[in-house]
Amino acid sequence: MRIILGYGAAVLAAYLIGCIVISQGNIAEIVGMGFDITVGQRLETALHDILNMTAIYLPVICVAYLIALPVTALVIRRYPNLRRLGFVLGGFVALLAIHLILKQVFGISGIAPTRTIMGLMLQGLAGALGGYCYYLLTTPKRADGLDQPA
Repeated sequence: MRIILGYGAAVLAAYLIGCIVISQGNIAEIVGMGFDITVGQRLETALHDILNMTAIYLPVICVAYLIALPVTALVIRRYPNLRRLGFVLGGFVALLAIHLILKQVFGISGIAPTRTIMGLMLQGLAGALGGYCYYLLTTPKRADGLDQPA
């Protein structure tokens, strides 16, 4: 049950953070053209992206994590002391891979901010935070309340 809950939380965290990064990256381009954007417009845009990217971006993140988290778990079996770092890196790579594979296979950057290194790294950061959520929710606690490798 912990794994399913951790997976759901990881996907949701990566999706929410990824969508916010996407919307703010798009707004940065608009501001760069000389337009003024209010805080309210920024929030409205972020909410719009969160609600409207569920049919496209959310399933892609689900698939990326369905691949990345078990692969990461296999690596962690060999190096259990690197559990936290492993899941953070696994999440980072999962979201980076989405965009790099789209670019290589289809020749497109489906998400405009990922055309820059900063936008791509911020998507990776969203994935890393999702991986960290997975780590937090799937790591068994010892009797003294500390984390233990599993």
